[in-house]
Amino acid sequence: MRLADLNGRSVAVWGTGREGRAAVNAIAKEKPSRLIAVDDSVDYLSVPWDEFASIAPLAGGDHAFPALVTADVVVRSPGVPQTHPWMKELRERGVTVTGGSALWMADNAARTIGVTGSKGKSTTSSLISHLLAAVGRPNVFGGNIGVPLLDLPPAAQYVLELSSYQCADLTDSPRVAVVTSLFPEHLDAHGGEREYYRDKLNLLRHGPEMIVVNGSDLRLRDEVRGVCDLHGYPAIPAGATDSRFRIHDGWVYCSDEPLFHREALHLKGAHNGRNLCVALAVLDGLGVDVPGSKDELEAVVESFEGLPHRLAEIEDPSGLTFVDDTLSTSPYSAIHAIEAYAARPLTVLVGGSDRGLDYTPLREFLADRELTVIGIPDSGPRILETLTGLDRVRLENADDLPAAVRLARKLTPAGGVVLLSPAAPSYGRYRNFEHRSEAFATAIRESA
Repeated sequence: MRLADLNGRSVAVWGTGREGRAAVNAIAKEKPSRLIAVDDSVDYLSVPWDEFASIAPLAGGDHAFPALVTADVVVRSPGVPQTHPWMKELRERGVTVTGGSALWMADNAARTIGVTGSKGKSTTSSLISHLLAAVGRPNVFGGNIGVPLLDLPPAAQYVLELSSYQCADLTDSPRVAVVTSLFPEHLDAHGGEREYYRDKLNLLRHGPEMIVVNGSDLRLRDEVRGVCDLHGYPAIPAGATDSRFRIHDGWVYCSDEPLFHREALHLKGAHNGRNLCVALAVLDGLGVDVPGSKDELEAVVESFEGLPHRLAEIEDPSGLTFVDDTLSTSPYSAIHAIEAYAARPLTVLVGGSDRGLDYTPLREFLADRELTVIGIPDSGPRILETLTGLDRVRLENADDLPAAVRLARKLTPAGGVVLLSPAAPSYGRYRNFEHRSEAFATAIRESA
């Protein structure tokens, strides 16, 4: 379904955040027969909607559900989970449900590189955009980074970071579809592990011209086995020992040719090395002469800045290194962060909104490691319970994040690392991950 298909139809936009507002503005230009916005939250009366009320009146409370079921098309914001009870009802009644990202992609897929993954999608998409611009291929970078797709300006090339929520509604794949990793995430919003994988990998199911995946992720390779691009070719694996683009003995390789040293990319962690390999494989597939441009690309890789809240180091006069990895929302992302600092004395702060995740993988990873783990509400105590009995792992509880930072200062040896990699979302105690990051930085300053 394209935006133009909404002409003369009754449309309800479900959600009043950035995505919902972008959808209202874009759909109104197509002259639907009726356009209404729906907010099913308990505080819908406090939503500032005056700017949009003339083109899309707001329905909430008892009017919310009737507004949805009487529409021809419901445009769902990413924040509305697939498990919402109204979703099942809408589909049973034959109401078409789509999303703003799907509407945009239907018109722009041929000019788009779409990147998703349980971890690494932000860094990899940003790297691809950065490298393409350096080799004379200007592009617009957007997606799940704060700018709704329907608000993006016209461009010849787009590089997008796409969440599982955005991927779920797609009926068109981007020209180049990229998946960086796959592990259980957001299960509450998707309905389970299989449903999450289904929605995430929907990015690949509508005829992309090329598919690139992180070849070292065995779960991902299993899930995409048998999935082919528009030309019948399987996914291109990057970053594995048998990949065209890989890292060996500290060097980034293209086939048998060393391109430049891994340290050109200043981001820590083996996972970020694999993200770089994925990005280079995308350029290679788009016809960029990567070996012939290796000197130019090395300089561009060296200039790449890490994204906020992803293994971001914070200076401290004590000699300790504090690391903000607050975007870590699963045990798997915490594992990657711990790996990046495995050579130094380490204290890890874990815990946040409890979605019932299984932390057994974290326990298995820490079985032969020595470090301190401090749990913070809400899920911290449950995570520590899962880790109980590991001989070389010291477990401590803290009442809140500031208390955890103070305790970490006492327990972390000189020259060590205090890593906030919560393995859980921020919501509940904090408005969002930025708020949790601010609280971490404040606690560091106030306890210095």
